[in-house]
Formats: sequence, C-alpha cells, structure tokens
Amino acid sequence: MTAPIRIVIADDHVLLLDGMHQALDSLPDMGVVATATDGRGLAHVLGQTRPDVLLVDIEMPHGTGLDVLQSLDDPPPTLVVTMHTEDRYRKRAIEAGASGFLSKATPLPELAASIRAVHDGVDLCAVDDLAAALAPYQEATLSPGAESLTAREREILALLARGVSQTDALAEELYISHKTVKNHLASIYAKLHVSDRAQAAVEAIRLGLDGR
Repeated sequence: MTAPIRIVIADDHVLLLDGMHQALDSLPDMGVVATATDGRGLAHVLGQTRPDVLLVDIEMPHGTGLDVLQSLDDPPPTLVVTMHTEDRYRKRAIEAGASGFLSKATPLPELAASIRAVHDGVDLCAVDDLAAALAPYQEATLSPGAESLTAREREILALLARGVSQTDALAEELYISHKTVKNHLASIYAKLHVSDRAQAAVEAIRLGLDGR
C-alpha cells in the first residue's frame, strides 16, 4: 500500500485550520503531520519535518506563508490556499514558487485532488484547464448517506460549516421553525453517521458540502 501523503498546513484561522486538518486526515491516502498558525511557527515546523505537500495561507502573523516558502532552499510542493484570490496574489504565489493557488472556498474533493496532483509533480499554476488536470486525481468521496442528503439538509450543513450552529440562527437564516431545524439535523446525523453539530460540520467540509 502506498504511504499516505504527509501534509503540513499553515493558517491563522484556527477553526478553518482544524476543519481542514480533520477533513484531510479522514482521507485514506493523506495525513496531516503538523500545523502552524503563523509564519514563525511554520518555519519551526519545517525545520523539524519535511512534508510531501505544504498548504499555506498568504496573510499570517510573524511572516506570511509566501515569506516562509521563499526562505526554503528546497521547498516541498506547495499549495497556497487563501481568501485573497485576486491576480496580484496569484502572481505573488507563483513568484514564491507555489505549485498551485486555490481559494479557501475550494471544496474538499478538489483540494484533495490538487494535493495528489502537486505531490505527483503537476504544476497547477501552469495548466490552462484546471478541471482536466485534476481529473486523474479525483476520487469518489460521497457515501450513499451523503448522496441522499436533501437540498435543505445541504443548506444546513453549509451553515454549520461556516460556524452557524445555534438553532435560532439556523431557523432565522432559512426562514423555518425551530422544530423543522431539529428534524433536519436528526436526518443529517442519521445519514452521515454523526452525533452532533460539530461532527456534522467537519463531515460537511470533508465531503465538500460546505457550500463555499
């Protein structure tokens, strides 16, 4: 069996970092070996371990992900995963030596395919058709239970993944009653084999159902 792809993630958004960590760890061909929340911590982590693939945010305290990437003599394949999707940031990422540039809104299946691709030596920054480049690296991630989620249940999962978890807030966002929210949550738990809202949010991210 091929060894899992060893991943280091750096992002100062702790909730997103934790969600990405759990989501990627749930995939059989990947494993997160370390995380960091700032540039200084990332530099320390990379001084201790050599990942197969590095995921970095751009804006972080104590040195950006690009600063750290440029400081490495022999950087691993690196995906920049950021909320800053403008061309100027993409250009900076390419100049720093990134192998790919993705939005934080990228669904997990596409993120996972991107990780597999850059690990295999593909320069995603140089391809014209990203979907075609990632096609060989896509793997089915939806269980029958996830496939059976209704449109409303997917909406609720998207909200949970964004941190909207209180019954009042969910009801207000979707213009439905508290009882209806609870009924949908019970159905979601049963279909995804989870027991609470936090687990459902993590599963939503893992399955690329966060709606971003």
